[in-house]
Amino acid sequence: MSQQLAEVETLFLHEARSDYTVVANRDGSRVLRGRLELKETSAGPRPGKFRVIRDGEDQPRQPDEFVDLARAAGRIRISEQTSPENRKRLKEMLDGYQLEATAVRTCRRCANDGRYGPITSDGAIEHNGELICRDCARRELERELSYKGEFTGAAEERLEELLYESGDLDRIVNLLQGGLDPDLTKYDEVSANVDDVSPVRTEDLDLHPDLSAHLQGRFEELLPVQSLSVRNGLLDGDDQLVVSATATGKTLVGELAGIDRALKGDGKLLFLVPLVALANQKHEDFKDRYGDRLNVSIRVGSSRVNDDGNRFDPNADVIVGTYEGIDHALRTGKDLGDIGTVVIDEVHTLKEGERGHRLDGLISRLKYYSEERMATHEGYGGTQFVYLSATVGNPEWLAEKLRATLIEYEERPVPIERHVTFADSREKADIADKLVKREFDTKSSKGYRGQTIIFTNSRRRCHEISRKLRYDSAPYHAGLDYKRRKKVERQFGNQDLSAVVTTAALAAGVDFPASQVIFDSLAMGIEWLSVQEFSQMLGRAGRPDYHDRGRVYLLVEPDGVYHNSMDRTEDEVAFTLLKGEMEDVATHYDETAAVEETLANVVVAGKKAKRLNDRMIGEVPTKHAIGKLLEWEFIDGFEPTPLGRGITRHFLAPDEAFFMLDAIRKGTDPYQVVADLELRDDEE
Repeated sequence: MSQQLAEVETLFLHEARSDYTVVANRDGSRVLRGRLELKETSAGPRPGKFRVIRDGEDQPRQPDEFVDLARAAGRIRISEQTSPENRKRLKEMLDGYQLEATAVRTCRRCANDGRYGPITSDGAIEHNGELICRDCARRELERELSYKGEFTGAAEERLEELLYESGDLDRIVNLLQGGLDPDLTKYDEVSANVDDVSPVRTEDLDLHPDLSAHLQGRFEELLPVQSLSVRNGLLDGDDQLVVSATATGKTLVGELAGIDRALKGDGKLLFLVPLVALANQKHEDFKDRYGDRLNVSIRVGSSRVNDDGNRFDPNADVIVGTYEGIDHALRTGKDLGDIGTVVIDEVHTLKEGERGHRLDGLISRLKYYSEERMATHEGYGGTQFVYLSATVGNPEWLAEKLRATLIEYEERPVPIERHVTFADSREKADIADKLVKREFDTKSSKGYRGQTIIFTNSRRRCHEISRKLRYDSAPYHAGLDYKRRKKVERQFGNQDLSAVVTTAALAAGVDFPASQVIFDSLAMGIEWLSVQEFSQMLGRAGRPDYHDRGRVYLLVEPDGVYHNSMDRTEDEVAFTLLKGEMEDVATHYDETAAVEETLANVVVAGKKAKRLNDRMIGEVPTKHAIGKLLEWEFIDGFEPTPLGRGITRHFLAPDEAFFMLDAIRKGTDPYQVVADLELRDDEE
């Protein structure tokens, strides 16, 4: 007891049922807990019984020991929650020993648990109609979180911040139960940022008369990023890397160069995108705009092992295609004629695993095609390359590697609010429904209803969510036929739909004028989104001609994963994405990628394949790749073998080729080979 007397900083007294709780604290930690009963004497109330509680058992002590404890305390506090009558008795008892005490407001829960928890004006938390201390509120929050699943440190920190900022535990609990309190869900706001760029007037552009008339019929001035591009040599044929946020007008940069050259007879335009759905959309756009002046064709290929060439005219003035569609044409030796302009949309695809090295190889092969044609076709002036992206972490480095002029414009036309709320997979659709309804029921100052894009990670989930929305909506994914997707685009543009529910895979080019984006999932298939993909998707919220601001909602499932191979949970990923910096765009080559691209370069360029390898973005181990191609009999010298030609024609990785060869040699039915190959890909 003598050591405890020396350690007492605060002695706290609180009314219990038939006695008083006694708590002695030092540096905020409890050093003693006991019970005190008072007795009436001729001199007034005095200590009657005093017990110290240790390991859950009462240990009787002499009443004088309480007096010694009180005299040793630096200060004595009486809970305001003690009734006025008993508070008076305690003060009279302490007065008898010439000890002073101050009444303070304390946490009832702490007192009941034998703790001293003072409540200050800036530290009280409201819960169930009473004020409790921060520690008790945090413990109650932790209990609520345990019902929802495991939360990461970042998620817990975020909720604790909200708890202390709001001072209301009930609001936080409501948030965890699917409530949409905007003051609590709001994570931050990406402010609008309009750079002061003097616009170029369309009437001042040195363009083909048909294109000039067409543009002047649409608008009088170019947007800032377009003006910057023109001033920096776009119409002089300079290669450019254009990096600018979504909805700032990048696509027209490529059109200005490509359509102008096509109309002047200086070569066709290739406009290349990563996905078939995007190619279909761009093809339709170009036909609508320029189909009366130019022959517009499309080149996609239905799959990596079957390309029927439908609708593709290699002699067209404008060819819209997927990367693989045009690469297939090069790998199979098709004559694409004079190419005046190549526009590579979504060029940040260069950093993606399987598709990145193929785009890197495609760019090199297109440059080789242009060089060879210049050498053999008099009057052909070569190809201008225009690369477009909304999100690049290392634009200067990438522009240097592409040998292009960097046009970087960081405008954000409208501010974007970013919100986070927590929900399990069953609750997400209901929350999305509330958000969609709230958004569609409002109109911007420009007279447009709020509309929503909901991103999720599977086609099945697109349909599931769409069915649960009260207002008219539609799923939108690559599994729908072209007519169905065009119908959805038209309905959304006419404001007949409150929302579209689409897969993250289509995020890059979904062209819907939405004011709100909801992330039902932070995964693309079974892979978590990168910061780059996330930024691209949230950039779809808010268009300057339609909306006053954009809103983005992340519906985050605590401890949620979409495949057992995922090493992080959705709540971990959410805050990584919100705080993350844009990843650098670079292409990395393992043996498989190096062999595949080197083989394609040999098929296209023969002995000049090394030159193609050397100018690619990534470092390709050419000697090692050539050695493997020879070892595996994919090439003979610098000529592809029939096996090698077949492999590159169908975009097969070496292990896939060996898998198919082994099955064929065993007499496996061809359909079974394809089925086994697809199953193998899914398992990987």
